[in-house]
Amino acid sequence: MTENAQTPSAPNSELPTQYAPAEVEGKLYERWVERGYFTADPASEKPPYTIVIPPPNVTGSLHLGHAFQHTLMDALTRRKRMQGYEALWLPGMDHAGIATQNKVEQQLAEEGKSRHDLGREEFVDRVWQWKEEYGGKILGQMRRLGDGVDWSRERFTMDEGLSKAVQTIFKKLYDDELIYRAERIINWCPRCLTAISDIEVEYQEDAGELVSIKYGEGEDTLVVATTRAETMLGDTAIAVHPDDERYKHLVGKLIKLPLTDRSIPVVADTHVDPEFGTGCVKVTPAHDPNDFAIGQRHGLPNMTIMDEHGVITVHGPFLGLDRFEARSAVVGALREQGRIVAEKRPYLHSVGHCSRCRTTVEPRLSLQWWVKVETLAKAAGDAVRDDRVTIHPKEMEKRYFDWVDNLNDWCISRQLWWGHRIPVWYGPDGEVVCVGPDEEAPTGEGWTQDTDVLDTWFSSGLWPFSTLGWPQKTPDLAKFYSTDVLVTGHDIIFFWVARMMMFGLYAMDGEVPFKTIALTGLVRDERGKKMSKSFGNVVDPLDWMDKYGSDAVRFTLAKGANPGTDVPIGEDWVQASRNFANKIWNATRFALMNGATVEGELPAPEEMSATDRWILSRLNKTVAQVDSYYEDFQFSKLSEALYHFAWDEVFDWYVELSKTTFFAGGEGAKVSGRVLGEVLDTTLRLLHPVVPFVTETLWTTLTGGESLVVAEWPKDSGFRDDAAEAEIENLQAVVTEVRRFRADQGLQPGQKVPARLDLAGTSLAAHEAAIRQLLRLQPEGDSFSATATLPVAGATVALDLSGTIDVAAERKRLSKDLAAAEKEKQQAEAKLANEAFIAKAPDNVVDKIKGRLAKAEADIARLTAQLDALPAA
Repeated sequence: MTENAQTPSAPNSELPTQYAPAEVEGKLYERWVERGYFTADPASEKPPYTIVIPPPNVTGSLHLGHAFQHTLMDALTRRKRMQGYEALWLPGMDHAGIATQNKVEQQLAEEGKSRHDLGREEFVDRVWQWKEEYGGKILGQMRRLGDGVDWSRERFTMDEGLSKAVQTIFKKLYDDELIYRAERIINWCPRCLTAISDIEVEYQEDAGELVSIKYGEGEDTLVVATTRAETMLGDTAIAVHPDDERYKHLVGKLIKLPLTDRSIPVVADTHVDPEFGTGCVKVTPAHDPNDFAIGQRHGLPNMTIMDEHGVITVHGPFLGLDRFEARSAVVGALREQGRIVAEKRPYLHSVGHCSRCRTTVEPRLSLQWWVKVETLAKAAGDAVRDDRVTIHPKEMEKRYFDWVDNLNDWCISRQLWWGHRIPVWYGPDGEVVCVGPDEEAPTGEGWTQDTDVLDTWFSSGLWPFSTLGWPQKTPDLAKFYSTDVLVTGHDIIFFWVARMMMFGLYAMDGEVPFKTIALTGLVRDERGKKMSKSFGNVVDPLDWMDKYGSDAVRFTLAKGANPGTDVPIGEDWVQASRNFANKIWNATRFALMNGATVEGELPAPEEMSATDRWILSRLNKTVAQVDSYYEDFQFSKLSEALYHFAWDEVFDWYVELSKTTFFAGGEGAKVSGRVLGEVLDTTLRLLHPVVPFVTETLWTTLTGGESLVVAEWPKDSGFRDDAAEAEIENLQAVVTEVRRFRADQGLQPGQKVPARLDLAGTSLAAHEAAIRQLLRLQPEGDSFSATATLPVAGATVALDLSGTIDVAAERKRLSKDLAAAEKEKQQAEAKLANEAFIAKAPDNVVDKIKGRLAKAEADIARLTAQLDALPAA
């Protein structure tokens, strides 16, 4: 519990009969922004709490994955702000090099133009125009969701400050010999016409072909198998294992390359697996990364056979053919020469595709810029190993280490026009000059700047510190770096997390970019299936927000958020969350109409009823529980805890139990009104970070306070009353058992039944009125005759069901259920008595059988009691 953080004005007890999210959410959000609640102050003496938003693409719109992660980040920062931290949640967007350039090129294509018609400078201007007109749609959608970000600090990866940061770190890395230019095999997209990184290649099973080709003649014959027959035109060797006795006599010899006038050597290399296929491998160094490595070891020439469009450039009959056309043509020509030994179609194998356009990626030798990652990656791994950075959940550490411990040098150049242009100039006499942000670029005849731009992930890798003003030593950087938590999907550990770790530690002298990495799963449909347009199961979260309100979407997402695991979600669940918001609304409205208040001191425990002490004890336990779950990023558990406390304990039990007190009036009603006000005040505070809109509306009405955004987070006061909890648990047991009996007898919930309550010797005597009201029990009359007696929790409830049930039919039904329960008990006992079964069965299977036994025994006791309670036939 907590004292009111603000001096309340007079509370307003008027609430509309129904909650209408559309009439509330937009106005509330704009009020929060206008009042500056989300604007962080670097001069504040409060402790800092910082989260930088994973920057969405400028081309994007809000999808459920964004809504999911944003809900969690918003909940974390709202809670910390309420706890007294100077909380900064910093927003921004990524310039999304390939995606954005593609958007503008599509526009130009509709006009019958290409970027080359405009020229580089005019094309880049056109992209900026597109960004201003169409980009950033997602920022408005973030407002709809309720994101409590500091809009005054919104950044863009190509704004002036971040561009300076990119140039600064490029220059620093270059001067430290951690950036270099070299010819290496890269992943090339013939559609996007640019290099892409390993992690931007998505692999899928394609139905291709496997062709076995005979090289050489007579005793000097070798057979190789390939799925890319066209690449044989660029073969410069055949490789065998040095210990393979079958081919030792051929090592060092030249073999005739079919379809060409060239001969190529046979080399011995340990990369070759002698047990796989024929034990021979064709080596095409310019078109395969493994072949390139073999070529480097043996000094083989690199022969490029196709251009950037995937078109064959080798003179001869295949010149000008697309790579796939050439594949068929090459196989046909080899077949005519009798060199095809075997063909298999379809041949399913893993093929890389560009994650942007789905084009089959072509490994290609290319002159590119690279980051030498060995020392950077080691530092990124060490930061986690020595606990300066915590990965949550911990089991995700292995995936992180598997990546950073085996990281290859990073290709950072892209053959695009939109992006940060590489700050390197080439002179007329072979000079190479890297220019920093405060340096003059060389001028004069013959000097040209590198035409490539940097990989988008290069600039976003600087995000945690560049957005705070680096390389300048700004107040923001001093106050808010290192950031506290990075909330992101486990699927971009490799794309983004590792990059930020490497660059943050390097640029900030070993200071980590974030203290905790909280990894989430992916949002899936209600059947656990990946959401995809091809599956027809993609959901626009804005549609659900329009229909059910933003709070309902947020609560549904938080409720499914178990650390590191995927989140299934369906519309029925969002509707259930909407019902929860309505329940909060209706219960608070009832409370306000019946005297709930936060005015004045909370009465002393001895002035309260057991019901009041029970709910306050449960409230404090819930505060402690929710705090514990927040610290462990257990959003699903904290949401469940709040749901069950609010719905079950506050609304379904405490409010219902208090109705008799409120209706009776007097001092007891005043005490319960103050307790109910306290409970609602605290519960709304606890719920606010996850469901901010409905809680803000209700809390300001209840308390007259300024805003929950800046209210104090509840604290566990330490108040506990185990005796009151036990007393109310007994009351609940009585009510639950009688309700179950009534249902079993087929009685309607509202049907009134005469009853005699024997509560002597229990603590329930003071609750008789409440029990009767909850159970619709009438006082016994002169003609009362008990036809059923239910002993529970030390009390006895006698009911007169005369004329309300068919006793014979009910006895038959209960006897049938009892027989089934006894059979279940016997079967479970037999399995548990089987020593051989117990020795072999997994623990979870044994536990399941024990659970079945316990349930069967409970059913037997219940059904026996119900049979005993029936009147004689």
